[in-house]
Amino acid sequence: MARVYNFSAGPSVLPEPVLKKAAAEMLDYKGSGQSVMEMSHRSKVYDGIIKECEALLRETLAIPENYRVLFLQGGASTQFAMVPMNLRKNGKADFVVTGQWAKKACGEAKKFLSAHVVADSSDKTFTYIPKLDPASFDPEADYFHICLNNTIYGTHYTTLPETGNVPLVADVSSCILSEPMDISKFGLLYAGAQKNMAPAGLTVVIVRDDLVGNAGEDVPTMMNYKIHADNGSMYNTPPCYTIYICKLVLEWIRDEIGGLEAMKVRNEKKAGMLYDFLDQSKLFRGTVVPEDRSLMNIPFVTGNDSLDKKFVAEAEAAGFVNLKGHRSVGGMRASIYNAMPVEGVEKLVAFMQAFEKNNG
Repeated sequence: MARVYNFSAGPSVLPEPVLKKAAAEMLDYKGSGQSVMEMSHRSKVYDGIIKECEALLRETLAIPENYRVLFLQGGASTQFAMVPMNLRKNGKADFVVTGQWAKKACGEAKKFLSAHVVADSSDKTFTYIPKLDPASFDPEADYFHICLNNTIYGTHYTTLPETGNVPLVADVSSCILSEPMDISKFGLLYAGAQKNMAPAGLTVVIVRDDLVGNAGEDVPTMMNYKIHADNGSMYNTPPCYTIYICKLVLEWIRDEIGGLEAMKVRNEKKAGMLYDFLDQSKLFRGTVVPEDRSLMNIPFVTGNDSLDKKFVAEAEAAGFVNLKGHRSVGGMRASIYNAMPVEGVEKLVAFMQAFEKNNG
């Protein structure tokens, strides 16, 4: 069977060259006579893999030297607790609630400190990024949390909050590696890898040096950033194979795409094609205000639930899978992460045009 065009929000499509290389190395990684999936994480061969992955990530994102890179488990959701556990000093933090994940991060933080909601866009089903008033920010907050790209609702920050001396913390799970980022504007970033970096199982944390080592004695060992930083993400067995795939993805970005500037151009082209169609369509419409649209996740509807279901079913039969919207909002959503080829979006738009003609 031919490969489908996979528009899943995560776990998501991986670059074909990465899958082919992983397949070729499955039984024998570079003459070691074993798969990365089965080798000891303490071996010299694997030590080279994890160190190369970190070096590539630092190079790709231009991560400053005063930031640590941690390869962890537990998904981005575990960071909802680890962040307050490790950054808690004054016992309070600011949150902007722009969707389900930001809301969950805020809720989890309340178990450890006083969480203040600076702004909330739930009044319009999270279809926009709220304008922020810096006067409402707490200058004594331990951190200021945002979800930079909202996977479910398709919104993205175009301007970062100016938080002064308060560390800006961002969940970047669904937009990391999609375009260049100024890491120095953040105190900490975290990302579940299963959208743009690797399969599920790996969570990457990029944290500034001064924010490491502040966890209280009551914080469990495995939840302490310093433990992982001091042990090179090897305090316990890391998600070895997922880190290896992440290394291959980073090599693909460097060698075949040409870095994050080129990736941004490619992603803007893909998103532009789909948004342009939605803006002129008489059947479909996008749900996000234009100024806050994501390059990665594009939700859309027909306005008719039964027609939405018909579209999803016919699309799947035609080889366009995982277009059903999140259960909390319905409709459709095309997640067009880095590995989605331009051709996939072109063919999806052509399919949508034909569907509109037949159902308009």
